[in-house]
Amino acid sequence: MPHLDFTQPPFDVLSLAERQSIRKNTKIRYLARDEILPAADLQYLYVVIKGQIEQSLSGEFVASYLGSNHSDEPNNNDWFDSRRLPESLIKNGVPESKNTPIQPYQFRASEETLLLQVDGATVDKISAQNHLVRQMLSDKLPERLKALRQRRSNKALNPAGYTHQQEVQQIMLQPVIDVHLLPVHIVDANNSLYEAARIMTEAGLKHVLVRPLNYVENIRDTEQPKLLLGILTDTDICRAVSDRQDPAITLCQRYTNFNLRTIKATDEIGDALLTMTRYRIHRLPVIDSSGDVVGVLGQSDMLAHIGHHSQLISIQIEQATDLPSLDTAVELIGRYIRAQHQNGVKIGNISRMVQTLNAQVFTKLWQLIVPDEVISNTCLIVMGSEGRGEQIMRTDQDNALIIRDGYTHPDLAQFADTFNTRLAMLGYPLCDGNIMMTNPMWRQPLKQFTAQIGSWFKNTDPMHGIYLSAIMDGEYVCGDETLLTQVRQHLRMAHRQADPMFVRQFARAALQFGDVNQWWQKFVPLIGGKSISADIDLKKAGIFPLVHGIRTLALENDVLDVPSSKDRLKALVQAHALTQERADTLLEALEFFMAQRLSVALSTEDKQARQVNPTSLTALERDLLKECLAVVKSFKNQLRQHYQLEIA
Repeated sequence: MPHLDFTQPPFDVLSLAERQSIRKNTKIRYLARDEILPAADLQYLYVVIKGQIEQSLSGEFVASYLGSNHSDEPNNNDWFDSRRLPESLIKNGVPESKNTPIQPYQFRASEETLLLQVDGATVDKISAQNHLVRQMLSDKLPERLKALRQRRSNKALNPAGYTHQQEVQQIMLQPVIDVHLLPVHIVDANNSLYEAARIMTEAGLKHVLVRPLNYVENIRDTEQPKLLLGILTDTDICRAVSDRQDPAITLCQRYTNFNLRTIKATDEIGDALLTMTRYRIHRLPVIDSSGDVVGVLGQSDMLAHIGHHSQLISIQIEQATDLPSLDTAVELIGRYIRAQHQNGVKIGNISRMVQTLNAQVFTKLWQLIVPDEVISNTCLIVMGSEGRGEQIMRTDQDNALIIRDGYTHPDLAQFADTFNTRLAMLGYPLCDGNIMMTNPMWRQPLKQFTAQIGSWFKNTDPMHGIYLSAIMDGEYVCGDETLLTQVRQHLRMAHRQADPMFVRQFARAALQFGDVNQWWQKFVPLIGGKSISADIDLKKAGIFPLVHGIRTLALENDVLDVPSSKDRLKALVQAHALTQERADTLLEALEFFMAQRLSVALSTEDKQARQVNPTSLTALERDLLKECLAVVKSFKNQLRQHYQLEIA
């Protein structure tokens, strides 16, 4: 008689007593072809031993659950909880009337099927005691994704390992205020360097904050606090001494940096790490909701708090003096990605750190190629998934160069060609669509650049939608950041002046690819053989509809200052365009697809990592893939109704 395989999830985390309880409350269930599970039997957890079950809702196909005869992997059986109601689809789609009863799913055997039927009450009792089982069987997508990340870290059976991983995640999400902060000491800009040095020595610090000569009260803006202070460090004082300045009479104003990066007390530690790594700074003043300084976050204190080793890669990049040494640093990024993924670190945290490290690589390469005057008169940006901070593998380059109006250099075209070519040598392939600074269209003075953007809003050429998507995802790398700020300002103005129907046409791209049903209906059983299992394109079926749908809502709601999907979702919640629950679900689904692509890239030679064969996945991964594809489907339906589109 068939029996439960306790080496497979969700049963591989059961204790001996829990296994015995499951055995006592499990029985064999046979369904003939086209037989439907009656409503009275929708109170069990089922494991498909052999055959295939089709799940539907109100006559519409939802998913397939396969027995081991449909997989090349032994003992890789799907399971489903027949008690689970489709509440998540209703919450995540267009809300239905509260008076409309929730219809249960229907389960039909598409061929002769053998099931193991596990008593639901027994499963609930075990779940109440075993948090690992509870996570894997949860009706909440984030909980099941957490279980998958844990299993990838190969620590699923080690409670101590699980606790450690949870602790790592928790630390990265803690607010900055939880870290030990350095005390605040402020001097006036007209104080002498000697006075500043005395205060540093007495306080045991290597810096003081400096109040400028024209200091006014802070602007009280909880969304974007304005800190009108600068910072003076011991390094600045050493520089003054090397310049043969007398510290007793030289004013702090002369050597203070007033271009000060800050961080909010409520921001996450991970955000502080990204800021320090990206801008290569060692101290961040921490400000509260009123814009007041509550302390200074020191790099050493933060690193001691989280023990993160990405900083070592940053140092390697900074010290690179030529292409070979930079190539070594790039290889370290690859090792970092693999290690973080294997340790179960959330894909969003990995991708944003990789974006920061890649930006340092691009900056260093540009510095090795061009003179300082080019850097100060241009702005290098990246676009696409790299700009959004959602790219992990080294895929196609998407970059541009915004040039200050009136500035010219005879070798700009050559610099651009050298940059793109050397990036390709470092493993970042050239862009097939030629969205790179070697293309004159993506290497222009600011005035021409903005005029070009304006024309994209007025033309129906499909390529213009692609170009707009690229520039909306643009993120600063190095040079004069104000040039990108001006491009974004013009982007907002051009959109406001465009035809109101433009955003409706822009949204169509999110609906162009096949519906979720089409992917899972490819599991059609052959007579006497296995299913025809066509690979699923993770980008077309999952990532692109989510990214572009979120991008479209951002365009409609004037969210144009942030390129990442995560930040766009946050802004859309603030604008009441999405609920917090909906935004969280969309982000979880997007990061699941990104993690699957990374798994494919790390385990195969396919560096594009778009295709995944569902039968090669574990039962837990297949379950989550189905759930995330259902999220995509509901989001596309939401977009279709919101923009009144008829694309199937």
